[in-house]
Amino acid sequence: MMKIYHNNRCSKSRSGLEILNNSKQDYEVIDYIKNPLSENEIKDILKKLNFTPIQLVRKNEAIWKENYKRKELSDDEIIKALAEHPKLIERPIVVKGDKAVVGRPPENIKQLL
Repeated sequence: MMKIYHNNRCSKSRSGLEILNNSKQDYEVIDYIKNPLSENEIKDILKKLNFTPIQLVRKNEAIWKENYKRKELSDDEIIKALAEHPKLIERPIVVKGDKAVVGRPPENIKQLL
């Protein structure tokens, strides 16, 4: 079953959810803002995306600019920041098996369908 890591306040995330609804495939919605991901869950998603931790960061978020932007951070420190501040995670993320995509643009999700 597919999973979408979703933030309902994000228009791209809502568009991604609509693509999944139209696909008629089974999927699970994970509100990662209300239920933050653990560091291990983030590492698993990064592996499926084939991303480095910094590639998953929303660098225009105020939290990033104010607390992290000018710091030299290790991958583990970035993952810790993502776990502590879920708003920093790019969205939506759709996972199917051992593959994942970031739905920016939402059409990226179609690669997994």
